[in-house]
Amino acid sequence: MNRRYLTPVYLLLLLINFSNAQISEVSFLNRDYDYGIQPTNIQANDLYDVYVAWRNAFATPCSNGRYRIKFDTPTETVSEGVAYGMLLSAYANDKELFDGLWLYYKDFSNANGVMNWKIDGCSTVIGDNGATDAELDAAIALIVAEKRWGNTGAINYQNDAKTLIAAIKNHEVEANTNTLKPGDAWGGSANTNPSYFATGYFRVFGEYTNDTTFWNAVADKSYDVINANLSKQSAAYNLVSDWCEADGDYSAIVPWAYDEGKSYYYDAARTPWRIAIDYVWHGHSKALDYSVLCNNFVTDKGGFNQIYPGYNQAGVAINTSYKDPTFTGAYATAAMSSSAQSFVNSGYAELKNQSTSAYFGATLRAIYMFALSGNAYNPLKEPVLSVPELDNYTFQIYPNPTSDYLFVDFKTSKPKTISLYSVNGKKLLSKSIETSEIKLDISHLNSGIYLLNIDEENFRVVKL
Repeated sequence: MNRRYLTPVYLLLLLINFSNAQISEVSFLNRDYDYGIQPTNIQANDLYDVYVAWRNAFATPCSNGRYRIKFDTPTETVSEGVAYGMLLSAYANDKELFDGLWLYYKDFSNANGVMNWKIDGCSTVIGDNGATDAELDAAIALIVAEKRWGNTGAINYQNDAKTLIAAIKNHEVEANTNTLKPGDAWGGSANTNPSYFATGYFRVFGEYTNDTTFWNAVADKSYDVINANLSKQSAAYNLVSDWCEADGDYSAIVPWAYDEGKSYYYDAARTPWRIAIDYVWHGHSKALDYSVLCNNFVTDKGGFNQIYPGYNQAGVAINTSYKDPTFTGAYATAAMSSSAQSFVNSGYAELKNQSTSAYFGATLRAIYMFALSGNAYNPLKEPVLSVPELDNYTFQIYPNPTSDYLFVDFKTSKPKTISLYSVNGKKLLSKSIETSEIKLDISHLNSGIYLLNIDEENFRVVKL
């Protein structure tokens, strides 16, 4: 575990420029995971910037408090995008957007309790039945929401999470084989999608619903499928195919997919991220084994800046004319299994550098950055933490937020130490003082969140 921050803290961001939203409070917890290491080169504004940019570009309101996420065709929305939005808004503490997305999801759910996968705007189903990856992300996001906001409001997140997990179990896991189906209406042993294998989520579902035997079996089966596909197809490193049968053979029922689902393309690209979550949350050995394959592939190709969008299973790039964070960022999350800090940092730096306006890449870029910064934590691991309330202390910090100067009034002149840190732990200043008031000039700092440390206690400071 890499301790990047002084202590876990609750960070407040005031988002006042959303084109489609009321003023909203958003917070990032920047947790340290129990396993692996995380980047040390994350800047104070990174999460703020990526979240605001994503929200403004893709989140759009319907009516009655509903929100949808714009797809490649902006008038359309897919369940995958709604669930990605639920993940981001739950971890960002954006309750308004989260609730609106979940209500939209439920508005367009089918008889099995899962969202029909494609919707025209805010009104019409144009793609029937569910896509399992959407259900998985929505379910884990509901658990995050329950832990952040409780169940006393208009939405009982706990009940909804357990209901959705039951729907996944009953309709999106093949009976008797534990194979994850790609949807409630098709697939199983004859066709599955390794990039849907959210093995870290499955262990949480088991604990959350007191059904660990079942969900651990689904996780184990997922690794069996991945390893069978890699072995049968003599794949290089981690390069699973987009689609396959449970025994690792290519699927015969996805002729419409790129290369009939036989390549490591825009579906399979997400697999390193899915498995990385299992490692940083649970430290599972099979997750580590797969993540090491990912790291070795990046090293073999010459680094994160040499990762291209898509490969055949032998490791030959499909297209070298552009880069895409869909691929680079997934490998960057797998890098958290590495013991080399410089390797992890280089993955984050390359991901941050690869921006895109495309729905899929831009959304996954934000999700990957959340994961790398500790904002994709296991919601069952520990309670949400907050900084101490200033009312409990004999000093005042003001104005906060501020654009230039920050004053600290201690009431007494007792000797004390005061320090200012960036959110990634870099010390920006430190003073030993014996006066009752100090004036700090922070006008030169970038806008964002900073930590003011006073005699070993941390307090959030917002620089406008």
